[in-house]
Amino acid sequence: MSTDTSKTEQAHELPAKLTHFDASGQAHMVDVGNKNNSHRIAVARGHIRMQAATLAIIEQGNAKKGDVIGIARIAAIMAAKRTSDLIPLCHPLALTRVTVDFSIDASHNTVTCEAQVETVGKTGVEMEALTAVQVGLLTIYDMCKAADRGMVMTDIRVLEKHGGKSGDWVADIDK
Repeated sequence: MSTDTSKTEQAHELPAKLTHFDASGQAHMVDVGNKNNSHRIAVARGHIRMQAATLAIIEQGNAKKGDVIGIARIAAIMAAKRTSDLIPLCHPLALTRVTVDFSIDASHNTVTCEAQVETVGKTGVEMEALTAVQVGLLTIYDMCKAADRGMVMTDIRVLEKHGGKSGDWVADIDK
């Protein structure tokens, strides 16, 4: 029984587009030293679905732990600022702006979190925007889990990014 090692090796090769790996496949922090500074923006969004009674608690502002949306907003902003502490190969960035907005859709029993993160620098802020959204939604879960452990976080994704060498990108979805 013979094996074709070239096919096996090809199956385990990393695509050239994965910048966090060197030529030998070892993880490394991307060198951005020679890149130009540019104004960079990323927008991310996600949702948390829950029982109608749980959403009512959030809307009425009478959760036992306090203002769910207000605390989730602060948690999301803090998370964006600390992304490099959480994601091993992210560069620490001096963020110039973080906005986090929440909206309630009572017809679907969901809360949507949208974060916009900005910096002037050598690398993008997509990870910071995604981290903000996820932590904002996790905070809602934490604050409301006593009432509803079945909440579901969904559709967390980057909607758009601007700046840098690759320019602008907008997700191919309805916003």
